[in-house]
Amino acid sequence: MLITLLLGMQEQLAQQTASIEKLTEQILLMNARAFGKKSEKNLLNHSQLNFFDEIFNEAEGILTNQTVMEPDIDTVIVPAHKRRKRRGKLEEDLEGFPVKLVEHTLSDEELANHFPEGYKRLPDEVYKKLELIPAVFEVHEHHIAVYKGKNGKIVKGKHPKEMLDNSIATASLVSAVINSKYTNSIPLYRQEQEFARNDVNISRQTMANWVITVSERYISLIYDRIKEEVLKSSVIHADETPVMVTKDGREGMHKNYMWVYRSGTMCKAKQAILYDYQKTRKADAPDEFLKGFTGKLVCDGYHVYHSLEKREDVQFEVAGCWTHARRPFAQIVKSLGEEKAAGTVAGEALVQIQNIYHTDNLLQKLPPAERRKRRKTLVKPLVDSFFHWCSESLNRVPPSSETAKGIQYCLNQEKYLRVFLTDPQIPLDNNLAEQAIRPFCVGKKNWKLIDTVHGAQASAILYSIVETAKANELNIYQYFRFLLTEIPKHMDDTNLEFLDAMLPWSKELPGICRKKKS
Repeated sequence: MLITLLLGMQEQLAQQTASIEKLTEQILLMNARAFGKKSEKNLLNHSQLNFFDEIFNEAEGILTNQTVMEPDIDTVIVPAHKRRKRRGKLEEDLEGFPVKLVEHTLSDEELANHFPEGYKRLPDEVYKKLELIPAVFEVHEHHIAVYKGKNGKIVKGKHPKEMLDNSIATASLVSAVINSKYTNSIPLYRQEQEFARNDVNISRQTMANWVITVSERYISLIYDRIKEEVLKSSVIHADETPVMVTKDGREGMHKNYMWVYRSGTMCKAKQAILYDYQKTRKADAPDEFLKGFTGKLVCDGYHVYHSLEKREDVQFEVAGCWTHARRPFAQIVKSLGEEKAAGTVAGEALVQIQNIYHTDNLLQKLPPAERRKRRKTLVKPLVDSFFHWCSESLNRVPPSSETAKGIQYCLNQEKYLRVFLTDPQIPLDNNLAEQAIRPFCVGKKNWKLIDTVHGAQASAILYSIVETAKANELNIYQYFRFLLTEIPKHMDDTNLEFLDAMLPWSKELPGICRKKKS
């Protein structure tokens, strides 16, 4: 009886200890999420990974304890090609920017006072300043000549095809609105206020109508053409984020989703990022978008992607994300602190995953065939060891603890987390998709929700072109202005081949659309 009682007490004590450990872990995690830094960098002195730093410093924080040097003109305006500074070559560096000549001379009377015996003018002393001319508005009044022949025939003077008939909107004006909202996250109501400060009265409703109309009528064409190229990629990254839409055909306000798809890093010449608005997070959304895709889909552990892979008509393979496998352990280590985390199960997991990252990062610059070979000999043993460790360590922690959940997640995702070992083009994680969806997440904080389905679809299309333009180092405003000027000219064409010259990576794009490379 006594032995039985002691065994029962020991079991009860073990259960209570496990419960205390679980509760302590949960409290530490809650405190870390509420008050701790968001970044997972430098945990356990492992700094090899390039994760997102989610802390946005204000200007005061950036300037603290720093000596700021005033930039010169060559620093502010990026030259077309970075070259060694040579005296007399400033004009080459500033090529493409308008230059206004400002002369500072003396009058004839002043010259006579200074030089009664006569003078000779020497070469000018020259310096340059950069002026900013904010929001200059011009009204262009178009007069189209109309001619009538004696035979009654009427001919009009040639004039450009207008983007929107019976509207004051121009490519430059609408591109500025799009750039402000979708690049700089400035809501339409704030743009309305800024216009009013310049004595221009354009309502947010008018701007919204312009944005949605040009998106559906013109920009959607280039979106669809880019999508064709994305589906040809060998690797696509995918992710999704919720967005609130008030008028989506259902009563009340509902959670909708913005999906993002991005071409892999191996396709450097054709970087593409596409958003896709859908009402739900069900499999129908990626299933429809990815029709015809036959490569590898890199994503998180969301079961929808895995269910698609199992369908007979689907030909792509799913690859998992090691950042998501790492995250639970990183959060626990961050909540415990470096010293206390050393020697814990979560700490052991984090060290192993970071070793996998570190070893694989050393292979990034190798040719694909060599990288595949080295992954097999150097990285695969680390991966094998990690999953063996997971199986052995699951019983070392309370079953319902966050550490146990992290280990179980890794074991459940093992099939997908191993895929990168078979293809040198697949990265360890889905960070590219998370980077791509971040601008939308930042933007939606400014306007909280989207009013209509049309607005959500327009946002998907326009964010796609903005982010794809960024990835291809284009000047976003100038690129939209080019598209909205040129596409309307081709609306009567019988085919869409003209779009090829307008793709973000096309060598036929005018130079003004390209950012000047440093």
